[in-house]
Amino acid sequence: MSETSYRPRRSVLYVPAVNDKALAKIASLACDAVVIDLEDSVAPTEKVAGRAKLRNILANRPGRAIEMVVRINALSSEWGRDDLLAAAACEPDGILLPKVDTARDVLEAGDALDEAAAPEVLKLWAMVETPKAMLNLGAIAELGRDPASRLACFVAGTNDLVKETGVLATPDRRYLMPWLMQMVLAARAGGLDLLDGVYNDFRDAEGFAHECAEAAAMGFDGKTLIHPAQIEAANAAFSPSAAALAEARAIRDAFALAENAGKGVIALNGKMVERLHLEQAKKLLAKATVVGA
Repeated sequence: MSETSYRPRRSVLYVPAVNDKALAKIASLACDAVVIDLEDSVAPTEKVAGRAKLRNILANRPGRAIEMVVRINALSSEWGRDDLLAAAACEPDGILLPKVDTARDVLEAGDALDEAAAPEVLKLWAMVETPKAMLNLGAIAELGRDPASRLACFVAGTNDLVKETGVLATPDRRYLMPWLMQMVLAARAGGLDLLDGVYNDFRDAEGFAHECAEAAAMGFDGKTLIHPAQIEAANAAFSPSAAALAEARAIRDAFALAENAGKGVIALNGKMVERLHLEQAKKLLAKATVVGA
């Protein structure tokens, strides 16, 4: 991971396309990305109005580097295809596809973007929120290795998974944990970023911080958010810690010593350290540079 290849997605805030007050605050927020939502947070009677707002929203992007993604309605819905084409015409950084069940859903969206001559830099994100998506996760993730598919990121839709399966949503997410870890494996196999689902009680700062720390430990790249008050904790949880950075620097410096030139394995502070650890250290340090950790 170089400084130029890493794009932080630690904090990704959903903002309803019809909420003018929330939209006006985007430029002042410290989140890494926003998802302009046309789906769950927009009532059926407001779908068309929300879509009509996209051009103005994306034409007035914040001056700082913030990723702008549009979540459309499912392509199988009456609004989906019009949402997709309208969003593509406004040139966001990405389009988030809900209710993805199979790899074909992603490919069809990509074909539609190609037909509309959308730029190659326009990426697709996919919600993992249905039982079918979980069963087909490997095949969907494989698309991440094919640039023609545009797929760049998975987003866990934990609320929908709970609804669709009937599992009990406990505070420790014990029944969701196997599926979350399966998402991590699939995302890494496909070279995709992976975002954790939302935490519904935005007033519970302690619970939110704990869930962020847990998701970071599992290997998620960031978390989707429903309230600006959650941004700071998410950024902290998914940034390299001071201890991790100190260890990464020590590994880098140790391998840079003349006596370790060409060695595959060295001893450092009583531990065996391999060159794979050096690569991990370099990635962590590059990430820290980008996020200012």
